[in-house]
Order: sequence, then structure tokens, then C-alpha cells
Amino acid sequence: MQFKDIVMNRYATKLFDGKELPEEKVHELLELIRFSASSFNIQPWKIKIIKDKETKEALFGASYNQPQVTSCSHLLVFCADTNIMPLIDKLEKHLKGAMSPDKLKPYMEMMRGFAGSMNEQQTLSWSQRQVYLALGNALNGAKSLGFDSCPMEGFSPAEYSKVLKLPGNIVPAAICAIGHAADKAHPKMRFSKEEILI
Repeated sequence: MQFKDIVMNRYATKLFDGKELPEEKVHELLELIRFSASSFNIQPWKIKIIKDKETKEALFGASYNQPQVTSCSHLLVFCADTNIMPLIDKLEKHLKGAMSPDKLKPYMEMMRGFAGSMNEQQTLSWSQRQVYLALGNALNGAKSLGFDSCPMEGFSPAEYSKVLKLPGNIVPAAICAIGHAADKAHPKMRFSKEEILI
């Protein structure tokens, strides 16, 4: 499938057929997500994968009773990681040998300066924006692999954190239900090019 076809055929599935996707397909999707763009390549996100019925049902109320959550094969909980400095340290280890020390040192100093300049709310906001880059890969990646998805913001991050017992620095930012659709896509409606240009 050409990328244009993926974009034009993907839609926010509201009801899935409940059948479980093959794990190899889910792993393929995770690889596409893993290679998403992120600012400085820090990748400040974590993904919690939910596939068991009990946990989905526990999250149903915290998702405003949306049927995607319980009818999907897997629910991907995209979380912003607000603990940025350890991610920078990890990235530095990966870049050693790939960059000369005279280039690596100022690059890492610049990253640490940027991360250190943000307060707690700014760090969360920045990390959440990075999550959405990864979410885009998840949506188009799912369609490219032959299944469907639904991006969702309609949920309680606090309740999700509680049910999933997430540490304080891992903040649910968006969820993405994946599986095979049991509904039909409506015709796509988008504003014209003229209306989105300024």
C-alpha cells in the first residue's frame, strides 16, 4: 500500500471485532513507533501495552466508557517521560564512538541546558508533544500492516496511572486502540488546502 493510500484509508475506528492480532504484527508496529522522530532524538516516551480483558475493563470507566478500549486487540498507552536527564545520559552513551568528542560534548551540553531550563510543567508539555510524533507513526503504521487504530484523548490520565501503577515521571498522554475494525469508515472530511494555509 502506498503512503497516500494509507493516509486516505486510515480512520479512527470506533468499534473493533475483539480478535487478537498476531504478536509479530504488534512487534512490527512497535518497531515503526520506535523509529519515530523526536526532538534531539531523546525519545521521551514509554508505551504500556494492554491486551488482557481484565485490565481493559478496569480502564473502561476511566476512558468514559468508549467501546474501543474493550473491543480492541491491544490498547497502547502512550506516556510522556518527564525524567529527561537520564534519557540524555543514555543517548550520550549511544553516541559515543558515532560522534567525535569535540562535537559530542557541546551537543550534549546544549541538550542538558535545554532540559535544565524547563520547569516541571514545561517538561511535561514538551514530552507530551514528542509523544504525538510517535502516535502518528502508530496510526499510519497500523494501517500499513493491515489493521486499524483509534487515537484517543478521552480518558483520565490520573485514573490510568492509578490502575496501571505507573511511576510519577511516566504520564499517560494519549491512548491508541488497535485491532480489526467492526465498524465502517465515514467519508473523510477535511478543510481545504486554502483553509489550512495562512
